[in-house]
Order: sequence, then structure tokens, then C-alpha cells
Amino acid sequence: MPRFTIHDLAQTIDVRAASGGEGSYTRKLLDKGAEHCAKKFGEEAVETVIAAVENDRAHLIAESADLLYHFLVLLKARGVKLEEVEAALDKRTSMSGLDEKASRKSD
Repeated sequence: MPRFTIHDLAQTIDVRAASGGEGSYTRKLLDKGAEHCAKKFGEEAVETVIAAVENDRAHLIAESADLLYHFLVLLKARGVKLEEVEAALDKRTSMSGLDEKASRKSD
């Protein structure tokens, strides 16, 4: 059985974004605009941090799944493809993390 990946999630979001709004949470989020999607992503980030601080493994896993979903919805709302984020990550891995971070200060 193939493993579910973040690319599968991105594809599901694409399909649901193209569907009608009544039965799709994804479509409803997108219809509220990118700012709303960003707010939801921020809320999920805070919940993920709380779960991590509380050292609740199951809660951290669940909140991490919510965080990834809302992150991909936010990217969709702003017209950014997961592949573009991956390309940025790929570029960054060609140098040490400290060098890469220092190089961004000049941007």
C-alpha cells in the first residue's frame, strides 16, 4: 500500500479547491480569502507549539497534520505551488544552515 504524502494532500486540496463550496471545507476556506487562510494557519501553528510544549505526542501529531493542511491551503490561496517551496528548500541545502541563514540577511 503506498504511503500518503504531502504531495497527495496538495493534490487533494487542488481537487477540492476546484469543486463546489457546500461540501468542501477547503473551498470554504479559500472563498474567505488568503488573509483568512493565513489566520487559520497561524492558529494551527500556535496549537502545534502548545502541543509540543506540553509534550503530548498524539496531540502534536494531530496538530502537525492540521498545520500542514492549513499551510498548503494558504499556499493555494496565494497561488504558490508546493514545488516552488521545495525548490527553495533544495537551493538552501546546497550550503550549511548557518551560511544559508546569513545569506538571507542581505536580501
